[in-house]
Amino acid sequence: MLRRFASLSSPSIRSSRPLFVSQADYGRRIMEEGFCTGTMLPPDYEGIFDKEKIPFISFVLGGPGSGKGTQCARIVETFGFAHLSAGDLLRKEISSDSENGGMILDTIKEGKIVPSEVTVKLIKKAIKSSKHHKFLIDGFPRTEENRLAYERIIGADPNFVLFFDCPEEEMVKRVLSRNQGRVDDNEYTIKKRLQVFRELNLPVINYYSKRGLLRTVNATGAEDQIFEQVRQIFSSFEVTH
Repeated sequence: MLRRFASLSSPSIRSSRPLFVSQADYGRRIMEEGFCTGTMLPPDYEGIFDKEKIPFISFVLGGPGSGKGTQCARIVETFGFAHLSAGDLLRKEISSDSENGGMILDTIKEGKIVPSEVTVKLIKKAIKSSKHHKFLIDGFPRTEENRLAYERIIGADPNFVLFFDCPEEEMVKRVLSRNQGRVDDNEYTIKKRLQVFRELNLPVINYYSKRGLLRTVNATGAEDQIFEQVRQIFSSFEVTH
């Protein structure tokens, strides 16, 4: 039997912690005008977003070869989301020749991990400078440290977390067959990446499952079949709750 990373349900569990503004709660109250337009924040809100509007944010998680990149492109096309990749934001900052970009490049060259705060601040900057109000944040948070940094700096939960659940054997097969010329697309490296995913990403996924924010997609089958599951999830947020 093919082994999946997790069989996670997503019960409606609300956090009792007063520290964070829940984007999920606010997002559901403003769907009369579509995704995240024009909601009023409480007067004591101290997050990073304009008090007249808050963005609708979905984290997108899944192992290498789970197909999340392909599905993100279809979400962008169908629902008008902006697609943010933490890796792309880091590379863009490096290419800008800024002082921050130099620090990121030096960190990577030394074989170290870029501090979570740096990545979150780049995400924050991209959101605030964008004309969009709906965002897919792809491949983030990868670790509990990432998640905690996001909560500390942004001060809010995502509206929901989309998880592409796919058997390891299927992900290995997909990566080996995609022939994109990447140096890490070999069986040894992909299995190491999957090991890292299990060790670092699954605690994050389990956290959001317990919070009632996880939406799990069965990422096996044809692309259209998988997107039909995705479509139903995103469509459910376009109706008034």
